Amino acid sequence: MIIPPTLSLILASKSPRRSYLLEQAGIPFTVRTTEVEEVYPEDLPALEVAPYLARLKARAAQHLLHSSEEVLLTADSVVIVDGEIYGKPRDRAHALETLHTIAGRMHTVVTGCCLKNGEKERVFSGRSDVYMRAATTEELEWYVDHCQPYDKAGAYGIQEWIGLAKIHRIDGTYPNVMGLPVDLVYEELVKWRQ
Repeated sequence: MIIPPTLSLILASKSPRRSYLLEQAGIPFTVRTTEVEEVYPEDLPALEVAPYLARLKARAAQHLLHSSEEVLLTADSVVIVDGEIYGKPRDRAHALETLHTIAGRMHTVVTGCCLKNGEKERVFSGRSDVYMRAATTEELEWYVDHCQPYDKAGAYGIQEWIGLAKIHRIDGTYPNVMGLPVDLVYEELVKWRQ
């Protein structure tokens, strides 16, 4: 691995998908989490919300760092349609409402990331434009009832049925849609000591 061997990455996220992606990329990390209220200014442009929340999470989690060799990684993903943010659904009805909004259209997934230690902070984000085929109410109800996408922005996971059966094009990276722009994380980690 080209990442500096003395660098110890701390992933401050409970997302199993983010852990999976880092593992698949061969990037060693340790998970440590804390709670933070994900609130952003109402007038913040939609494309800036995810990086804003990633920075907010990093600042709230900085106490999780135990040495100067540790670097915190936080992330937040949002789905955007017509300038509106679609985060995690509150319940089944909200999940179905969200999926009816994005089915048959293009939506944008932005995943903001923040790398932080006691000395420096880097905020960056990945963007993917995702094209979803139209879906029937029956299909969407089946998906929500079987996959329970309540912990996912936009009420879906690209690695699940809806991503396999209904996503026909992505301009951007698949890992970004899944919750972490691994290519950008890797590049930033390589540059961290430079």
